[in-house]
Amino acid sequence: MKKLKNISLATLAFLSSIGYASAQTAELQVIHNSADPAATQVDVYVNGTLTLDNFAFRTATPFVTLPAGIPINIGIAAPNSTSVNDTLKNFSLVLSSGQRYVAIANGVLNPSNFALNPDGASTGFTLFIQDNIQTAATMMGNVDFRVVHGATDAPTVDVIARNVATLVNNAPYSAITDYISVPAANYLLDVTPGAGSPIVATFQAGLSGLGGGSAIVFASGFLNPSANQSGPAFGLYAALANGTVVAFPQTSIATLQVIHNAADPAAASVDIYVNGTLALDNFAFRTATPFIEVPADVQLNIGVAPPTSMSVSDTLKNFQVTLANGGSYVAIANGVLNPSSFASNPDAISTAFTLFLQNNMRQSSINANEVDFRVVHGATDAPTVDVIAQGVATIVNDAPYSAITDYISVPAASYTLNVTPGNDNATVVASFNAPLSTGAGASAVVLASGFLNPTANQNGEAFALIVVLADGTVLTLNNTITGVDEKNISDRVELYPNPAIGSTTISFSNETDQINSIEINDITGKIVKNILPESNQNLIQINIDSFSSGLYFVKLIGETSVMTKKLIVR
Repeated sequence: MKKLKNISLATLAFLSSIGYASAQTAELQVIHNSADPAATQVDVYVNGTLTLDNFAFRTATPFVTLPAGIPINIGIAAPNSTSVNDTLKNFSLVLSSGQRYVAIANGVLNPSNFALNPDGASTGFTLFIQDNIQTAATMMGNVDFRVVHGATDAPTVDVIARNVATLVNNAPYSAITDYISVPAANYLLDVTPGAGSPIVATFQAGLSGLGGGSAIVFASGFLNPSANQSGPAFGLYAALANGTVVAFPQTSIATLQVIHNAADPAAASVDIYVNGTLALDNFAFRTATPFIEVPADVQLNIGVAPPTSMSVSDTLKNFQVTLANGGSYVAIANGVLNPSSFASNPDAISTAFTLFLQNNMRQSSINANEVDFRVVHGATDAPTVDVIAQGVATIVNDAPYSAITDYISVPAASYTLNVTPGNDNATVVASFNAPLSTGAGASAVVLASGFLNPTANQNGEAFALIVVLADGTVLTLNNTITGVDEKNISDRVELYPNPAIGSTTISFSNETDQINSIEINDITGKIVKNILPESNQNLIQINIDSFSSGLYFVKLIGETSVMTKKLIVR
């Protein structure tokens, strides 16, 4: 925080000598925002009288009263000048009676020695003059401010209050916005090119204590100091009505949601360390954090340890990630600690414990009447799958383990979601009720979770679809397929024993539809056995000695129908 140090006593003497008390008057605040190293300090003369002595860069005066209706000459000289004859630049202005102004010294003394403005704007030393300036907010609970683009080498920019609104849209160098009124609170202000991303810089604007106040927020300094005589770096500052200048600290912040989706029983609960500090204690499987703010543009070490850990030295796995400023991420703990002790992935994808990291996450839907969600294939022993909204559309097509889809937007309603092998939509692995009718405006991550065949995976949690909301709430969708019945055919088809070793017997009724063939498919959809039953045969023993442990689908294919049963081979 900086304050004006030297307002010359000659100011008062000068104003008295011209009889300002009985004349028409106006009020003026002066801000020094010229980043030219040769103008780090300046002397300011008003009508030949030294008024501001050694006036420093990024300082401001309070509002002072000046005569209105007559020409005023403002001269800028080097510090420690001896008289008005030393002025380098002079500006003449006439103030209107009763008005309140701000005059902002800006630009560089010799533009040819500095980087050009990207939009071709003149960067010569000048005064930005603006009238209709406020000394207080129009509403007591708000802060009112104008924004001034005063960074000579910066292009047209936007200023965005992160997750709130765009405050400044397409402002070129020298632009001064109308007043912006916001509730007194703390904000992250992202500065981006006018065309959008990437974020040039982010600043913490601590406005919570300024309710009822007003300010001039000014972009200051150089985006590229090395191309501008090593002048001061770009920053955002606020000049208050009393002359106090507040620096908005620059920061890099991302938001992150962490989801535990590792179905390994040994990781049922874990401790999470971030850069050596315990961040999540006893973090349980199928739980999630809300979106939290974390440092960006720096490397983070995320360590996973047993729930009984005493320190970061107990971590089992460590992951290094660097998040982009302004990014919104999800980090999903997935996989198993020792893949050789679990069923292999049918597509030969590594199932080792890892973090799935995804940027560009949403904390609400784009359309207020819809639900936006991404689907994550996190079931290690499941093949490439499709997810079909029954009677609506295929919403996930050919997603292998570890895949994360783009956002899918659907009207807020209730859906039945069928999970099938990617190459066999007739075989429904699981079917879930997704009651999204009350979710308008929400965003979510939908995860395939657990094991299709728990018995081949240390009796870990069974396959499920879980929904993780932005606030960290986790919902488990209801699987409408119970036991091994894939369709409501339990009165027509039976498998016994099931689970089975060596052989199983299939019993079926073909009274309503002649069964022409029986196919057995593995979870990838590959046919591993094909049986042609004899006419009127309805009891068949099947040799499964050569089958690996896992989940299979027995299809009874008739003249007009297909009936499917799950078979688990131990």
